[in-house]
Amino acid sequence: MSMSMGTITAGIDCGARVTKALLWQDGKVLAKGTAITGFDQGKSAEQALKQALEQAGLSQDQIRHITATGIGRSIVPLAHSEVTEVTADAKAVVSLIPEARTIIDVGAEEGRAIRCESDGRVKDFAVNEKCAAGAGTFVETMARTLELKLEEIGPLSLKSKQAIPMNAQCAVFAESEVVSLIHQGVAKEDIIRAVHEAMADRVAAMVRRAGLEPVVVLVGGVAHDVGFLYALQNELGVEVKVPENPEFIGALGAAMIAADRSTDRGAD
Repeated sequence: MSMSMGTITAGIDCGARVTKALLWQDGKVLAKGTAITGFDQGKSAEQALKQALEQAGLSQDQIRHITATGIGRSIVPLAHSEVTEVTADAKAVVSLIPEARTIIDVGAEEGRAIRCESDGRVKDFAVNEKCAAGAGTFVETMARTLELKLEEIGPLSLKSKQAIPMNAQCAVFAESEVVSLIHQGVAKEDIIRAVHEAMADRVAAMVRRAGLEPVVVLVGGVAHDVGFLYALQNELGVEVKVPENPEFIGALGAAMIAADRSTDRGAD
């Protein structure tokens, strides 16, 4: 299962919004690359990998094995194998945080909760892919409605002095509710806190379906939002850890799995 000294592998995470590529060698991250996910997901994967290769000063033929994960994993021509997001997340998180037992991955379009063993094997998982209120697009939409930059909303949310209940659980209705709150003169920080709390409520319900078991780790692009992290911790009643570069966890797990598979190229 171990790779030979010097073997370079790559993981490509084809997300709904952003495609991430990561190069891995001897237990270390060599380089990372990103590309906006377009209609041609294979091309997006090539662009992200090219960026990582340029950063590392390498050529593609130096990569022993490429494993794809994410929503578009089955349509990446340059990948030798693929793996589910659930397996990739569990592999990477348990390698980084060995005591992790519950992993919450919230991306642009969907979220998932994973309960795993100490060796990274998945015990159970739950996915939210039908409602935007449990994913990053929900916060992005509300930020636009409030005329705020995405990076502003987390810190602003923490300044809130009062809880405003948000009745709408659907992103479409929530947007009109936010407009109504603006017209009522409710402070932006209180509105964005309500958005974070509504989202945390949806994500926490998904986590409970999978089974909540500490230590809990949050990954995915939304993990950068400190307002959501705070709301989620309050909702779950436990501390939630966030690893470095949480948006690259899927690509990291895929690259680690590629290393395991590199001795039998093309095997799934």
